[in-house]
Amino acid sequence: MSSAISMASMSTYAILGCGSVGHAVAEELVEEGKDVLILDRDEGRVEALRDQDLDARTADIEDEAAAEAVADRDVILILSPDVEANKAAVENIRARANEKFIIVRASDPVTADELKQKGADVVINPSAVIADSALRALEQGELEYKASQLADVLDTGESLAILAHRSPGPDSIASAVALKAIAEARDIEADILYEGEIGHQENRAFVNLLGIELTPLADADLSGYDNLALVDCAKSTEPVVEENVDIFIDHFEPEVEYDAGFTDIRPNVSSTSTILTKYVQEFDISLPEEVATALLYGIRAETLDFKRDTTPADLTAAAYLYPFADHDTLEQVESPSMSPETLDVLAEAIRNREVKGSHLVSNAGFIRDRDALSQAAQHLLNLEGITTSAVFAIADDTIYLAARSKDIRMNIGNVLQDAFGEIGEVVGHSTDASAEIPLGIFTGLEITGDNRETLLQLTEQAVRSKLFQAMGVEGSSGESSNGS
Repeated sequence: MSSAISMASMSTYAILGCGSVGHAVAEELVEEGKDVLILDRDEGRVEALRDQDLDARTADIEDEAAAEAVADRDVILILSPDVEANKAAVENIRARANEKFIIVRASDPVTADELKQKGADVVINPSAVIADSALRALEQGELEYKASQLADVLDTGESLAILAHRSPGPDSIASAVALKAIAEARDIEADILYEGEIGHQENRAFVNLLGIELTPLADADLSGYDNLALVDCAKSTEPVVEENVDIFIDHFEPEVEYDAGFTDIRPNVSSTSTILTKYVQEFDISLPEEVATALLYGIRAETLDFKRDTTPADLTAAAYLYPFADHDTLEQVESPSMSPETLDVLAEAIRNREVKGSHLVSNAGFIRDRDALSQAAQHLLNLEGITTSAVFAIADDTIYLAARSKDIRMNIGNVLQDAFGEIGEVVGHSTDASAEIPLGIFTGLEITGDNRETLLQLTEQAVRSKLFQAMGVEGSSGESSNGS
């Protein structure tokens, strides 16, 4: 009987071997109104426990009589520092009944395994528990210190510009929304700025449904703000702005060094939204529904719904946000309708696909909505036998490429970097990446209306070849199909 549900219905407890650990546990259980029986071989300790109105009896926990004394108890905690005595107690209790839930103290991993083999449901190593508690206390202390530093920087001004990364995604937007909420809770006016486009249909739905106010950087005067914050901007290979940066928060190490008054970089978490959630908790601000919803979506999007590089911190942040979020809105954001152009791009990508082994590359031709490429790449990844997909197309004077992978042996971000890093801009992760390549540089031709089809033909062969070569499948014996 080891499930949380069955434990919730249990009401009687026994503690065998009541040292300092057992005493602390007994007091906590009694305070919660639990029926607790304590067995210990030390008569003096038993008398002291009785003086505190605890139900304590003298017994040697190694004896079968001790197992008989706790026969009517649902949960048995064996907490003696004597591991050999604990082993005997487990054996005696299990010999009488299998349905008891037994928690037992070990001294090291070896004795923990031995106690498990003898029938313990849960094994506790006090040293590991203390270390874990110390690390949690350290983490909390660091968060309090960082929150104090952030507050000091915020409070140096009355206005804050928060800049998300270029063509921002959910994690960047959500992080900016959270920082704005923290600033406004301190009576600081804050605006969220961005460059590029809000292109992806899900991102547009995200912004519209939550009523998130975003201002194009071109329409803002950064000199008019007292402080400037960059959130989720680490992947930019060039300085995002020329102005001084006061706050920098990200879950990646930055490609560019910023001399910010406050910096929080945590590569040990998988989203900047996770970091901002911790600050929301630490500042103890009243959490608006739209902020909670944005942060939860930011974490889910950045971790591919907890399937990519998810850490315990991401999960605990999501668990905190979950009760405050609007889940109907989340469902609408995550299931936007497909536009006619996206459908056309997907159809073109299906027709022009080429497959080598489990890797698919396709050309979607000329497009207007370049974000349709990422949706096409995701759909093609669902084809049977496909573990990696890449879809490219031409828009204006640029080749845009979106790639997805579920092959654990391949980092698709590194693949695109190897193929196009020297001639274009590449961003992404091990499972999700994109590239932008200037068309004129790539082909060596001037772009005119008359040579569009020629450009497309030159581009198609060159991009396919570079991609397959970077994937390590050029010249492989895998099946190759075009439009089949």
